[in-house]
Amino acid sequence: MLAEKAYFEVRRTCRVLGIAASRYYEWERKRHSERAVQDGALLVSIRRIFAKFRSRYGAPRVHDQLGREGMHVSRKRVARLMREAGLRAKGRRKYKATTDSNHALPVAPNLLERDFQTSRPNTVWVSDITYIWTRQGWMYLAVILDLYSRKVVGWSLAERMTAALVCNALDAAVHLRRPTPGLIFHSDRGSQYASHIFRRRLWRHGMRQSMSRKGDCWDNAVAESFFATLKKELVRNRAFDTRDDARAEVFEYIEVFYNRLRGHSLLSYDTPDAFEDCFEKENAA
Repeated sequence: MLAEKAYFEVRRTCRVLGIAASRYYEWERKRHSERAVQDGALLVSIRRIFAKFRSRYGAPRVHDQLGREGMHVSRKRVARLMREAGLRAKGRRKYKATTDSNHALPVAPNLLERDFQTSRPNTVWVSDITYIWTRQGWMYLAVILDLYSRKVVGWSLAERMTAALVCNALDAAVHLRRPTPGLIFHSDRGSQYASHIFRRRLWRHGMRQSMSRKGDCWDNAVAESFFATLKKELVRNRAFDTRDDARAEVFEYIEVFYNRLRGHSLLSYDTPDAFEDCFEKENAA
């Protein structure tokens, strides 16, 4: 009867089936009441997950997390409850470019050619620089991501956007990962990456340098995507009081939240750390 309700009058259908219309309406009220109770219980879990992930999860990630916790409901239902409760993930915001490619320094060929898939860690790293505003002035953030897991393997935050900024990020990544020679290091054509001191560091570690084509942000889309996420989830509509506040927040976001807690859509909503753990266990077996 519920399926035919849109096409036939309820009372007429009840007469044909020999059922009292009052019994049907009583059943429908009870069904709606039970559904409301279930929605209320589900919304409690949705609010808990939304708060746990710092208001950064939209319906797809909340739905995935519910499934991981044994609650199997439709994504549309999760989206509806979040919409009705006013739970909206932090949105995107555009930001200015930080790349200065107008220099006479050597430019490396594009070895990556937009091939953003690798079969193991420490074969391709990508890097970029962005800015963060504080009430004490600008801070500049350089990050290095492993293309296999999208994990941030090195980062550096400083008051000036110099070659030392990317060198420090590289040193941190090498110290953490100890990659074997042959790794491809991809970035844009910024003067920091083209500098003699940075190219010498890459050479010392046996890395092959790769650079995007001039003015083509899609060639470094993975790093650009990370910064879009960071801006959306951490920086949007706020100003840090001090540079130390910014440093502490960036550390927490990268080292605690992004690498270890935040599910990545490309990884079937595994975290970068969990995805790499799976790789290590499979290879150990």
